[in-house]
Amino acid sequence: MVEINISSEVKELCPNTVLGCIETKVKVQKASKELWEEIHDYCKKMKEHMVVGDISKQQNIKDTRQAYRKLGKDPTRYRSSAEALARRILKGQDLYSINNVVEINNLISLQSLYPVCAYDLEKVTGAITLERAGEGATYEGIGKGKFNIEFLPTFADRDGYFGSTTSDSERTMVNDHTQNLLMIIVSFNGEKELIKHVENMERLLKTYADAKDVERKIIK
Repeated sequence: MVEINISSEVKELCPNTVLGCIETKVKVQKASKELWEEIHDYCKKMKEHMVVGDISKQQNIKDTRQAYRKLGKDPTRYRSSAEALARRILKGQDLYSINNVVEINNLISLQSLYPVCAYDLEKVTGAITLERAGEGATYEGIGKGKFNIEFLPTFADRDGYFGSTTSDSERTMVNDHTQNLLMIIVSFNGEKELIKHVENMERLLKTYADAKDVERKIIK
């Protein structure tokens, strides 16, 4: 597996940060009917048991918000990807149809309420580190243009920042040509709740993305 680290600054400010990682070969294609059924079933359950006002009370969301504050980012202005996605579903809005890997990413995010990130490893150079992005830092966000990542928990490689727990960059995004995938679940409250979601991530990738040569790793 590619080398993945958590910076000393992030560990000092957010000591319970843990990453659940899977590196694998996948087949990116349109999501199957079966995958969409699994997504729709879960979204239906969410809407039966939660309303928008309940999101901020969920432990994994609360702990992610606390981590943002410790890093210097306002979590009510820059929500984690998981919180933004949950809000979208509970407001009755549909998910965009992109590809099977993105749909799997979204499903894990909704189930876990942790930020989940997916990257094309062919577009990553060298070792990866989860850092606190520097003052004034930006990158080209997916569908967002220049995106402010200042002080966000952000992944960086030899060429700079490429993904965060709020929104990822265009540079390493997954598309129809992606073959080597890195998927990361970011927990700010340790590994206890993380393990089951990493196991489910592997199941979903094998079932719906023909995942091969799967490597799993927990980074503390």
